[in-house]
Amino acid sequence: MGLLKGQKMLDLSRLLPGAYCSLLLADLGMEVLKVEDPEQGDYMRMLGPVRKKDSASFLALNRNKKSMKLNLKIKEGKEIFYKLIQSYDIVLESFRPGVMDRLGIGYQELKKRNSSVIFCSLSGYGQDGPYRERSGHDANYIGLGGALEITGQKNGGPIIPGVQIADIGGGGMMGAIAILAAAIHREKTGEGQFLDISMMDGVVSWLSMHAAKYFMDGELPKRGEMHLAGRYACYHVYATKDGRYMSLGAMELKFWKNFCEAIGRSDLTYKQYIEGEEQLRVIEEVQKLFKTKTQKEWVDFFKNTDACCEPILTFEEVFQHPQVLHRQMVMEYEHPVEGKIRQVGNPIKSSQYPFEIRTPSPAWGEHTMEVLKAIGYSEEEIQHFKEVKAIE
Repeated sequence: MGLLKGQKMLDLSRLLPGAYCSLLLADLGMEVLKVEDPEQGDYMRMLGPVRKKDSASFLALNRNKKSMKLNLKIKEGKEIFYKLIQSYDIVLESFRPGVMDRLGIGYQELKKRNSSVIFCSLSGYGQDGPYRERSGHDANYIGLGGALEITGQKNGGPIIPGVQIADIGGGGMMGAIAILAAAIHREKTGEGQFLDISMMDGVVSWLSMHAAKYFMDGELPKRGEMHLAGRYACYHVYATKDGRYMSLGAMELKFWKNFCEAIGRSDLTYKQYIEGEEQLRVIEEVQKLFKTKTQKEWVDFFKNTDACCEPILTFEEVFQHPQVLHRQMVMEYEHPVEGKIRQVGNPIKSSQYPFEIRTPSPAWGEHTMEVLKAIGYSEEEIQHFKEVKAIE
């Protein structure tokens, strides 16, 4: 069941970006088959804490998927892959540019066998350009893509964010959107296509608002001095008496006015967007005020005030918050090997298909035989593939 029931994907990706992309689609009902090599499979299986067989990260990113072991370096393995794309006609891969072509399973080759195939390549810098062959990780992509330069406090250095912006936002999410758009196009026209997703491109696209301003007035955005990054008292982070923090997001005048009235400083209302030293004094005065109460006291204080003022929660507190729990963003289920598992839920809410964990993350190669039989191979053919080590 699901919004994407009937859509089928071969996922050759490893680690975070591709796994997050196919997770979004699998959670929505797409049948995702992880094609893993027989030698080590998806590296994510052993990355991070492991309870019994697979890591917590792998379990979180690969629910609702299937797995098969397939050796794509030999002729028989390629033959199986060619047959798979007759039904699994969406392909996701995250190798360096050119690897799929060298294996003989690139887009042009697959297109000969299924003209409607949708082939999505997810890479750091894209399939062309001077950086196409360079290796990289999230910090590199957000560094070159401009996001790292503007992240941090004034007079401080760049700060690496606590989540992988390029991997998840620039890569995984962009890939999922592209695949869905291509699938809609194919429904209308019957045409497949090649999708080239660059994580760095995705990061640069996140600069749209800052870039628009820069292209217009020529003024460079500066770390800790942008409108929504520490420049104004109304949109700031403040320390509390007990060393915790509150986030204030009173951008609109009505919220700032409510805030100022609540703290007994209506005189600050007209200084919301005042510039220079005066704004620094407003920030300092508001900070002194926040230091007079604990975080909990401020939470209680603003409980009934419409001022966009909320506590900055610890990681542990997030998963105990009533709104998070009500929205089912924490899920619990019984894994056949790992036991009871808690995971982050799916953020997409559908009135037609409520989210569910249909199947746990697959064991390495768990569905190889099932898939081969489903696409028409006989017991004798499967035995032959085992003998030549095309499968395991």
